[in-house]
Amino acid sequence: GADAVKIQTYRPDTITLNSDLPDFQINEGLWEGRTLYELYEWAHTPWEWHQALFDHAKEVGITLFSSPFDSTAVDLLEELGAPAYKIASFEVIDLPLIEYVAKTGKPMILSTGMANQEEIAEAIEAARRGGCKELAVLRCVSGYPAPSEDYNLRTITDMIDRFQLVTGLSDHTLDNVTAVTSVALGVSLIEKHFTLDRTAGGPDDSFSLEPQDLKALCRDTKIAWRALGKVDYGRKSSEEGNVKFRRSLYFVKPLKAGEVITPDAIRSVRPGYGAPPKFLPDIVGKTVIADIDANTPVDMNLVAGK
Repeated sequence: GADAVKIQTYRPDTITLNSDLPDFQINEGLWEGRTLYELYEWAHTPWEWHQALFDHAKEVGITLFSSPFDSTAVDLLEELGAPAYKIASFEVIDLPLIEYVAKTGKPMILSTGMANQEEIAEAIEAARRGGCKELAVLRCVSGYPAPSEDYNLRTITDMIDRFQLVTGLSDHTLDNVTAVTSVALGVSLIEKHFTLDRTAGGPDDSFSLEPQDLKALCRDTKIAWRALGKVDYGRKSSEEGNVKFRRSLYFVKPLKAGEVITPDAIRSVRPGYGAPPKFLPDIVGKTVIADIDANTPVDMNLVAGK
């Protein structure tokens, strides 16, 4: 699959209010002690960086898109030629924003952290109402970091059946196990936070993947995707050389022509040059038509009345 980078586009004053009243204070978690405005001032991507980011992405062949948080951010991203949009989990209930993004006609990804079935359905309806034709949803847990057991990945198969959309995973766990597992359940997209240094002190660094982890994620999810394959009971090329080591029937003591094959004269053993073991009940009690040496594979043509 293709790899892409997503950033976030907002100004602090478009996402919250510059207030230190209790409603706007963070009292727990990674960002405890800050106000919402202080957090977003610290975390946001300056708007003046966007042009350079999009130019560089184009130069190196990386697909770059963004999560907008208000209409002015959408307008900026449209000027920059953003190829797609993502609606963050905290904004999935902002139906006017979703409709505004949908009117661009670009593909949209909806992250569903904290949203229940009804809220997800409302967001999908808003996207469709705005004209979005290419829509995906992400299973997400909005914890930073989130424990793997909170993901309840079986929900992914229900989402695929229920919403009939391309479905992915927004993974905030600290390793790649949850993401790789989700591939087996049908996801087509995986989102992870990324940093050059998990200890650098940035707002998302502590729960983000470092370069070696991201490389492993790309490698392992693609292996998992290829391993899913298709329904196929046929023998594979990698198995052909081992067929001869399957079990088969062997005479384990010498027999003379016309002698009855007794249970102790024949066994199912490896390798596989003799008759299949399923014929054992049919052979016992029959006679051989030629002299047989011990440790000879059973040839059904040497058994009388087979």
